[in-house]
Amino acid sequence: MALRARITGWGKYLPQRILTNRELEKWVDTSDAWIRSRTGIRERRIAADDETASTMAVEASRQALEVAHLNPKELDLIIAATVTPDKVFPACASLIQHQLGASKAAAFDLNAACSGFVYALATANQFIGAGGFEKVLVVGTDVYSRILDWRDRSTCVLFGDGAGAVIMEASTQGGSLSFVLGSDGSGADLLYVPGLCDSTLVANDHHYLTMNGPEVFKFAIHTMVGATKQVVETAHLTLDDIDLFIYHQANSRIIQAAAKSLSLPPHKVFINVDRYGNTSAASIPIALCEAIEEGRIQKGDHLALVGFGGGLSWGAMVVEWDSDPLEKNV
Repeated sequence: MALRARITGWGKYLPQRILTNRELEKWVDTSDAWIRSRTGIRERRIAADDETASTMAVEASRQALEVAHLNPKELDLIIAATVTPDKVFPACASLIQHQLGASKAAAFDLNAACSGFVYALATANQFIGAGGFEKVLVVGTDVYSRILDWRDRSTCVLFGDGAGAVIMEASTQGGSLSFVLGSDGSGADLLYVPGLCDSTLVANDHHYLTMNGPEVFKFAIHTMVGATKQVVETAHLTLDDIDLFIYHQANSRIIQAAAKSLSLPPHKVFINVDRYGNTSAASIPIALCEAIEEGRIQKGDHLALVGFGGGLSWGAMVVEWDSDPLEKNV
C-alpha cells in the first residue's frame, strides 16, 4: 500500500510584542480605519531584538514534537520554509536542528516566499511517499519586520512575524490526498526583496521588500480560486467535501473575494489575519494551529491549504485529517 504523509503534531510561536494600527499612525501616514478597510488587519506581532527565524521556529517545533510524542532525535529531516533566515548560510534548518538536538536529521531551507509552507509540505510528502524518510519536521518561519521599510505605508502595515510547525509521519491512511504547485516568474518584479549581491540597491538603502499591491491583489484572487479548484479535483473530491479552507493570511479582502467566487460558506473559511497580519510562510501553519485550538478541525475532516506569494508562486494541498486533537491534548 502506498505511503502517505499525515500530520501528527503541530505548534506555533508568536512574539510577545503587539504592534497595533494606532501605533503605526504615529510614524506612518495612515490610519486604523484605512488599514482595516483595505486589509482587515488591526494588529501584528513583532519579533524582539534577540528573536530570529530559527529561535521562533524552535519554539513552534518543540510544541509540534510534544503533540506528536516524538523525541527530536527521531526526526529524519527538517525543512524550513523561510525568506528571512538568520544567515545567508548555513541554512536556517541547520540552526533549528542544532537547537532542537535533532542529531539524526538532514536539514535544508526552502524559498517560495508566502507559498513556502505548502511547498515544504509537498516536498516532505514526496520524501515520505518514496520511502526515504518516516518522520519530517516542516516549519514556516519569517521575520518580515527586518526587511520592511517602516516609512512605506503600502507595505509596512501588512506584515508580521511568527512561526508554525508540523510533524509529518509515514502512514497508510489519512494524510495528504493531493497537491498542486505553480510559479510564474514573469511576475517576479511585482513582489520581491533585492539580493545581498545587488550592491547598488543595498548601498542606496533600497534593500527592503517591494510590492505592486494592486497587481498582487489580482494575481492572488485568481490564483487562489484556480488552485483550490484544481487541488480538490485532483483529490477526487468536491468543494462541498472540504470541511475547512485555510488560505494564506495576507489580506481578508483577498480571502473573502476568493471564497465568494467559489461560493464557500463563511464558516468553512478560516481567517486570523486581523490579529497577526501577513506572516508569510508561517501564515498557514499558525492558522492551522488556531483552527485546531478553536475546535474547528476534527478527525476525518478534509482540509484545503492554499498559499500564494513571491515568485510569483502558489501551492495547495488537500489533507485528510487523521489525528484526534482531543486525544493529542491528553
